[in-house]
Amino acid sequence: MPTQFGSALVWFRRDLRAFDHCALYQALTGANRVYCAFIFDDAILTSLPRQDRRVEFIHSSVVELDEDLRQLGGGLIVRQGIAAEAIPALAAELGVEAVFANEDYDPAAIERDAAVARSLQTDGRALLLFKDQVVFARDEVLTLAGKPFSVFTPYKNAWLRKLDADPSVLAAYDVDAHAGALVPPPSSVAGVPALEQIGFERTNLPEPPIPPGASGASRLFEDFVGRMRDYTTARDYPGVNGTSLLSVHLRFGTTSIRHLVRTALTLIANGAGGEGARTWLSELIWREFYQQILWHHPHVVTQSFKPAYDRIEFESGPEADELFAAWCAGRTGYPLVDAAMAQINATGFMHNRLRMVTASFLVKDLGIDWRWGERYFALHLNDYELASNNGGWQWAASSGCDAQPYFRIFNPVTQSERFDKDGDFIKSWLPALRKVEGKAIHAPWLAGGAKGYPPPIVDHDAARRKTLARYEVVKGR
Repeated sequence: MPTQFGSALVWFRRDLRAFDHCALYQALTGANRVYCAFIFDDAILTSLPRQDRRVEFIHSSVVELDEDLRQLGGGLIVRQGIAAEAIPALAAELGVEAVFANEDYDPAAIERDAAVARSLQTDGRALLLFKDQVVFARDEVLTLAGKPFSVFTPYKNAWLRKLDADPSVLAAYDVDAHAGALVPPPSSVAGVPALEQIGFERTNLPEPPIPPGASGASRLFEDFVGRMRDYTTARDYPGVNGTSLLSVHLRFGTTSIRHLVRTALTLIANGAGGEGARTWLSELIWREFYQQILWHHPHVVTQSFKPAYDRIEFESGPEADELFAAWCAGRTGYPLVDAAMAQINATGFMHNRLRMVTASFLVKDLGIDWRWGERYFALHLNDYELASNNGGWQWAASSGCDAQPYFRIFNPVTQSERFDKDGDFIKSWLPALRKVEGKAIHAPWLAGGAKGYPPPIVDHDAARRKTLARYEVVKGR
């Protein structure tokens, strides 16, 4: 955009990088002087435990972002408080005419941004929002009838057609070329506060393979590009380094979705990516599919996408509480489920195949409401993103859009035998089973059990029959 403002403020949120950054580029090309800021938002932070891997990831990424901006001639103004109040106050303090930020589509973020826009407008300033975290947002991909999609494959095909029609949406925003408009923070502004200064403590964040910041995302992606050809098959095996590990970087914007899609398309075009590149691109499109579902159908936050599924009577009372507690703690007696829960509890990471297995087990083996599991994942996952987490849990519960039919119920033993054949993943997380040999690793109770490991808390075949009966209500029976 042509220069319109004398000065502007770029508000970083879930876009913690300086490269290929839409709002930053728009500010640099639309204002003579550009400040940058990040707010540790107490509206979010006060509800979190003092040791939270996501906060530590964000903090480390903010430190790196500040360094990157300083190299370009700017720097970050970092504050802590209620963002909806802190941003208008900072804009007034700096005397800027506009605040630039990238769009955030979560319901709470939409409300926050509306409040900020009202406060700024009262002061004679503007809030300008730009698309950055997705290729196509909200209602940009619709059916021929102008309706939102509720089935993935038609959405994916329409998404690809729209991209073919306008590949310029993937063009990178050249921040460096316009960095001369950046100005450093006022001399009175301190640097990034220490993690302890914002009320948090160090965690075991370095243990999982998720190095923070744009540099961490770059290293992971460079490594994954060399493995992308095998992604279609390798992604299903939790004991194999078969995924990109970029989900947390997508969540906090330490990488650019445009850069990822451009690279995948290049590998597809030159044949270097094989079928794996196509499969991975589909996964990126799934993410946008769930984003537009949340936008068009905000009721999914608390209700089933398919209203009929809210008639299901899930287990409740003390017994249900005990079953849920066993699932959370990884004490179900089903090794693959327990190993997956041990992994998320210890690291904040869970392999996608295991997310499906553990979710299916909670809902269809234990008869627990999918919302319980969704909330547990929201608290523990490093890469927690409302749209994807909700979409995944409703998929597993068969209550969501394009979900697996309710009569398809994962058998945790069969899944274990297929995707962790030798039990390497199980043994890495369950010390009590490390000496179990052969197929017994998948169902220890059939071989007399293992010392220190619990027997199954439910019989899968009996649970399956009960679930089929429970779900009959969706057919009006």
